[in-house]
Amino acid sequence: METLRWEKGILYLLDQTVLPFTETYLTCTTWQDVHKAISVLAVRGAPAIGVAAAYGVVLGARSILEKPGDKPFITALQDICTNLDGARPTAVNLHWALEQMMACAKAHGGESPTAIVHVLEDKAKAIHADDVAINTAMAGWGADEIGKGDRPLTLLTHCNAGALATAGVGTALGVISELHRRGQVKMVYADETRPLLQGARLTAFELMAGGVPVTLITDNMAAWTMKEKSVDAIIVGADRIAANGDTANKIGTYGLSLMAKVLGIPLYIAAPLSTFDRSLAGGSQIPIEERSHDEVRSFRGAATALSDTPVYNPAFDVTPHENIRAIVTEKGIISHPDTEAVQTFFDKHSL
Repeated sequence: METLRWEKGILYLLDQTVLPFTETYLTCTTWQDVHKAISVLAVRGAPAIGVAAAYGVVLGARSILEKPGDKPFITALQDICTNLDGARPTAVNLHWALEQMMACAKAHGGESPTAIVHVLEDKAKAIHADDVAINTAMAGWGADEIGKGDRPLTLLTHCNAGALATAGVGTALGVISELHRRGQVKMVYADETRPLLQGARLTAFELMAGGVPVTLITDNMAAWTMKEKSVDAIIVGADRIAANGDTANKIGTYGLSLMAKVLGIPLYIAAPLSTFDRSLAGGSQIPIEERSHDEVRSFRGAATALSDTPVYNPAFDVTPHENIRAIVTEKGIISHPDTEAVQTFFDKHSL
């Protein structure tokens, strides 16, 4: 099952809103199709969103080429990127990928629009291929770090940070899958992840398909499960990481970090370096997306509360860096992240 596929100038996206019961692909022939898919979470997970957006820019560039307007090509393309950037405000990989695409277009601004479209397609394919390689490298680093004791581990994860959230093997689930390959996974407890149940619909489904032992729990069972089932470590993905290591991830991660701290359980973040937003000093500056109230008042069309019930529905929360044991990246591990540790890591790797 591929999360996304680029074939003969068309982007095919696995519709994750209907998993695990239906496997169907959305056909995206315009940048507006990609924007909608990102907005409704048909494609989700920070790395996958970035790759999808890169292809969305290609589709947008082609539309300008086919129907030129009054604006210069580069200006019109920037407008499309700005629109795509608004589809999800928290996931920084979306912004990163769009910046990469615009930089590429501007670097070739002296060439014909037709030539620029070809260059942009090559760039999007490169971003796609890089994500696959990044995932593989991250899985190795994470498995080496978490699996140091060389014994079967009981793990807990939240939301979905697997192949379905990326173009490769996944971030957090990529690490878990590598640990499983090495014979070091006893059990994975997957949080249900309300209100859209990505843990239930996607993570449990993905781990079962890979033969990884998994048990599904509801979000409010996590603390008791961590205590009663002797969870060794928690590993999750990320949507944006500030310069001091504060990490935005799916709502509920902050609560897990607090419980883990009390119980002495290490919390690991697995995320590519593109997830860092070092323009932000700390997590308080990360924009938090608030989604439709109907996601809480209903599920797949079935009402779960009165239609006029007031709702607060933040999609993400921020885990402070002091609650994080380490951040796993494709270049290595940032242990006990803080501003100095993050800066030293980036300096070391000349990033």
